[in-house]
Formats: sequence, structure tokens, C-alpha cells
Amino acid sequence: MQIAIGSDAAGFPLKEVVVAFLEQQGIVVLDVGIAEPVFCDYTDIAVKCISAFSSKNCAFAILICGTGIGVSMVANKFRGIRAALCYTPECAQLAREHNDANVLCLGGRITSEKAAIATIKAFLSTKASDVDRHVKRVNDIQLIEEKHFK
Repeated sequence: MQIAIGSDAAGFPLKEVVVAFLEQQGIVVLDVGIAEPVFCDYTDIAVKCISAFSSKNCAFAILICGTGIGVSMVANKFRGIRAALCYTPECAQLAREHNDANVLCLGGRITSEKAAIATIKAFLSTKASDVDRHVKRVNDIQLIEEKHFK
């Protein structure tokens, strides 16, 4: 499995922990930056990460900024992306199960390392539901994209 990951300066410390954890799990990490905690716009990192996720056939992407809000907003501007801002393992499980989320967004300033790792474990270990109502809603998201994304 390969996962794309990116962060701004506020998310950098947590990104470093997450990268180490993923690599310990035998996951190939495509780290799109930043390489050191220097100022950058979260918008640029989110675009870079989602572009890498899409072009490199990654299974998932993880984006981290101060709160996770900004990167989730940017990621969801891309066709086919279902980015979920998750602070708990339960949120991550439900995002995967009910919404087939393919991008996990975390808040580096507000999520502890322990909570982030537990949330990532839940996200990666949960499959999308095949229950009709959940499949219908994911299909609805795709129809909305087709209608409103030009």
C-alpha cells in the first residue's frame, strides 16, 4: 500500500510522527512535504498531495494543517476526493464505512500523537460499507460532482 502525505508548518511535527508510524507498518509513504517546518500555504501542500495521490495510484492520502479544516476544504475541491476531517478513531471508521473517504485530514495543533495514530489505524483498517444506503450516498456525491464540477 502507498499513501501520499503532506503538511504545512503547523502540521509538520505530527506529519513526522505519522510518516514514521506508517513506515513501521510497512506502508510506502509518498511524502510531498514540507521537508522542514518553514512557512508555506496549506493550499499549496493540499494541491500537491492530492495531485500525487491521484497520479501515483495511492490507496489513500493524509493531509495535516493546524486544524485540518483548511486542507480538507482544499482537498474536497478535487473530483473523486472524499476528504474527511477526523479527530477520533470513531470518526475515521465512520468516514471510511459510510462515506468511502479516501483522504484523512488531521489537525496538527489540536490532535495528539496518540489520537492521530489511533485515528489513522481506524481509517486504514475500515472498509467502505456495501450497505445500500451508504453506497447510494457515495454515488450521490459522485453525481453532484458530475453536475457541479465543470
